[in-house]
Amino acid sequence: MPMLGAIITPHPPVLLPEVGGGRERAISATGHTMEEAAREVARWNPEVLIISSPHTILYGDYFHIAPGSGASGTMAAFGAPQVRIEVQYDARLREEIIRRAEQAGLQAGTMGQRDPSLDHGVLIPLYFLCRAGVTCPIVRMGLSGFSALDHYRLGQCVAQAVEALGRRVVFVASGDLSHKLKADGPYGFAPEGPVFDDAVTKAMASGDFLRFLTMDTSLCERAAECGLRSFQIMAGALDGLAVRPNLLSHEGTFGVGYGVAVFPVTGQDDNRRYAAACAQFQKERLAARRAREDPWVRLARLSLETYLREGHMLQALPPDLPAELTEQAAGAFVSLHKNGQLRGCIGTIAPTEENLAREIVLNAISAGTRDPRFPPVRASELEELEYSVDVLGQPEPVASPAQLDPKHYGVIVSYGRKRGLLLPDLDGVDTVEQQLEIARRKGGIRADDPYTLQRFQVVRHS
Repeated sequence: MPMLGAIITPHPPVLLPEVGGGRERAISATGHTMEEAAREVARWNPEVLIISSPHTILYGDYFHIAPGSGASGTMAAFGAPQVRIEVQYDARLREEIIRRAEQAGLQAGTMGQRDPSLDHGVLIPLYFLCRAGVTCPIVRMGLSGFSALDHYRLGQCVAQAVEALGRRVVFVASGDLSHKLKADGPYGFAPEGPVFDDAVTKAMASGDFLRFLTMDTSLCERAAECGLRSFQIMAGALDGLAVRPNLLSHEGTFGVGYGVAVFPVTGQDDNRRYAAACAQFQKERLAARRAREDPWVRLARLSLETYLREGHMLQALPPDLPAELTEQAAGAFVSLHKNGQLRGCIGTIAPTEENLAREIVLNAISAGTRDPRFPPVRASELEELEYSVDVLGQPEPVASPAQLDPKHYGVIVSYGRKRGLLLPDLDGVDTVEQQLEIARRKGGIRADDPYTLQRFQVVRHS
């Protein structure tokens, strides 16, 4: 049985005494259980470690797997250059994983490496594993913007490659939990933070990996989680295998969740194959959301689907649209999401069409085909898209940032002919400072430019 087991590990730099300088004692339970997990891996005696890390190169539409014969890295960025680790890569296993991923229709490979150095998401687990005597070659992989199911499928490809080559392998899923557990933490507090950590640690303790695959993407975004997609790949690598789950610890002392768990493989279990259940869950969730769409959102969806499938704009508006759509004019933004990630967003601050319906028609098509941040939406993606429509109120000038609230007001930052706009109540935008920084960046406006501010309210349809 080549897959020996897996471990989940956090990667806080402060955990290392060379970095923490004593602060690591505040999370001593995490340190002790990291040592315990490393000793267990040493007892399994692996020939290869496969490590997934949120801090390895991440692309929205590609799984990056580190190329070359090996790499090294240090903790110099965290004030400890003396902590240095060097590893060899198992090139043959890496290529077999890539080959099987390509056969499965997944975009994965070694292209696009920007920095060959080992990131801290890899260095910190290796620090403890090396100290426990685990010094075998590794395969290092990053995450992507793909769906939970695609991360699971990559894990399945890992397991198939391991089986084909007969390697004795342990999967190391590196990832912190929510970064929003405490108001005095470095990232502040969000109610979704503790909810996320509770759900994920219950999955670790029970071994119910389907929970990793069915988490609400909006909750995950608001919780500012780090490692879920890493855990999803791990779940796929253990597809069809019986495990003995053991959650060793969970701490949130610094406002960030750290969980340590081990999953030794104990045999086969066909009831632990979750791909079909995950696919069905995604299908039902999208169908339920689509059934709840109001006329604003249905019009946006119909506009883009007609354009991509039939090659032309709507010839006529649907009958029986509400009067607000046909008799009023307003600026509107249409946003597209896929797998919980933004897929396109285009809008108008003020009306440019005779009515709001026509505004939505044009902006939906633009969101899918003309957002410069993304490639045009393909017709094959349409069934996976989620839409929202924001109808903008009249902008009003404000004298200072003190009059802003990112949950209730959007913001327009203007300097000369430059203008940057950000909608309100966006996942991950919790402070006025964040809102202004993003809006300035979108408009190409520097922080020291004498810009002016406007705020506006929206009615969101989703």
